[in-house]
Amino acid sequence: MSGRIAFQGELGAYSHQACHQTHPEMEVMPCRTFEDVIEAVRTGAADLAMLPVENTTYGRVADIHRLLPESGLHIVGEAFVRVHINLLGVPGSTLAEIRAAYSHLVLLPQCATFLRAHGIEGRVSTDNARAARDVAEAGDPTMGALASEMAAEVYGLDILAPRIEDNDHNTTRFLVMSPTPDYSRRGEHGMITSFVFRVRNIPAALYKAMGGFATNGVNMTKLESYMVDGQFTATQFYADIEGHPEDRNVQLALEELDYFTSEMKILGVYPADIERH
Repeated sequence: MSGRIAFQGELGAYSHQACHQTHPEMEVMPCRTFEDVIEAVRTGAADLAMLPVENTTYGRVADIHRLLPESGLHIVGEAFVRVHINLLGVPGSTLAEIRAAYSHLVLLPQCATFLRAHGIEGRVSTDNARAARDVAEAGDPTMGALASEMAAEVYGLDILAPRIEDNDHNTTRFLVMSPTPDYSRRGEHGMITSFVFRVRNIPAALYKAMGGFATNGVNMTKLESYMVDGQFTATQFYADIEGHPEDRNVQLALEELDYFTSEMKILGVYPADIERH
């Protein structure tokens, strides 16, 4: 599809890479916050939103699960993006010259072994793509940025050392959000249904609510709890299951879930990404 896809961060961010990977035909729209991304789609300024939900190294992305149910948007796709971290420098600089490398607080520890081996000091930046932009603007051959290949391309930097991350399986999962749901598709690699729910205040409610998925042979790939409105007593659960609500076994499992929940909301039904398997 043509149109615009919004993401949080600056050009060259890993979210930008996710947009390019899944919808290369769309124009990208950088936004300052996740709330701004959602609002861009809600107001029609963008057609789709690209939001990170979890990373294999540092876990779930803060705030996203809180924002999704109230966003008014629907999940229509997912993307798994390998996070390759590269040391970038101004054109003509060399690895031996780099004294300090800037990046987001989350990325710096992921390159600790490399930085220590080369005597490079890690310094915190608000965003990895912002770090690349700042290095490009400074023009200082002793400054480096830890960022994506795309950031190097966007800001005209050289890749002085590629793929320096300690963990070579570092992957971020993104969700593609739309103003309208689409239940019509059947993915080549299966379907995922995502939903949130709150259990009724009865003994073993969560255990009973989950029973329907086991007895009906529905695979639950994710179940997470998080507090609502900062209250310890108000817990909401987020779940991903394999299958489509029109599948008979999923239908039966959701009916059983409904009996034990005070609230249940489907966030999206979408094709499973090939990288999931």
